[in-house]
Amino acid sequence: MERLNTLLANLVLTVVFLFPVSCNSCQSQKNAGKEMVVQTYTKVSPDFNADSAYHFVERQVSFGPRVPGTVAHEACGDYLLEKLASFGAEVFEQKAQVTHYNGQDIPIRNIIGSFLPEKEKRLLLFAHWDTRPFADEESDPDAQTTPISGADDGASGVGVLLEVARQLQQQSPDIGVDIAFFDLEDWGQPSFDKKFVPGEWWCVGSRYWSEDPHKAGYKASFGILLDMVGAADATFLREGYSMQHAPSVVSNIWSTASLLGYGNFFLQRNGGYITDDHLPVIEIRGIPCANIINLKGDGFAPHWHTRRDDMRNISRETLRAVGETVLEVVYRE
Repeated sequence: MERLNTLLANLVLTVVFLFPVSCNSCQSQKNAGKEMVVQTYTKVSPDFNADSAYHFVERQVSFGPRVPGTVAHEACGDYLLEKLASFGAEVFEQKAQVTHYNGQDIPIRNIIGSFLPEKEKRLLLFAHWDTRPFADEESDPDAQTTPISGADDGASGVGVLLEVARQLQQQSPDIGVDIAFFDLEDWGQPSFDKKFVPGEWWCVGSRYWSEDPHKAGYKASFGILLDMVGAADATFLREGYSMQHAPSVVSNIWSTASLLGYGNFFLQRNGGYITDDHLPVIEIRGIPCANIINLKGDGFAPHWHTRRDDMRNISRETLRAVGETVLEVVYRE
């Protein structure tokens, strides 16, 4: 939040709560003859720069829709590769051709940056960087076949993780961190296609990596997926598969967000089960993962899979809430 950002000094953030929570430090005050305990939390992570994250989102969108096989997709991939390398990561790239539901051969490109690769204990942070080739949630049939800009659905998670990567270079944590940008997450069969083709057509890049990771036998203590984390009115419910397979990871993230004052984003409510990039990582690699995703009851935000998913939806405040929470989880390990 803007008001919290102005209080940051010497990497210490103090958040005052009106109810008891665990904290790093507490202090007592007198109030009308009674002793009142004012509890404070001392942040251990570096400051997350929301303006920087916003720039990273905007830069991705400037390439145009990042649909696999397009010039915009190739150019943005080069940019992501260069940024991770410039932040000091050991960079890995996976390229392959996959046959999709319609028989089309589609190139995929997973991009992974490893920080402190010598560390045995590791965390996996990931997001998808491709954009959907169909705006199939548009009411106009002519618009449904056009690609989306994907400012929120794709670019927001990547933008937050690029800023996390920048902070990892400036202040090393005590653990290794791997940041993965997975491809071909969002090219599932469109809703206007009436001939259903059975198969795994969503989350193709993360499934490819889970079966053949950038390092043989790769393991991480846990993973955090960021998907649609930039909208101004975002509400992050506790996603179903995350609660099923990684309840302690969810608890860690949501309690950290509360300590930092972001409980208005990270709601203590359960959401639906979302097929997303965390599922292959959980099911194939056996890494417990939590999905931070903007959920609205049983569905998503109104701009989801429409041409309205552009920079008008992106909020620095939301990017900060997510990025600061993820950084704090990393540096508390």
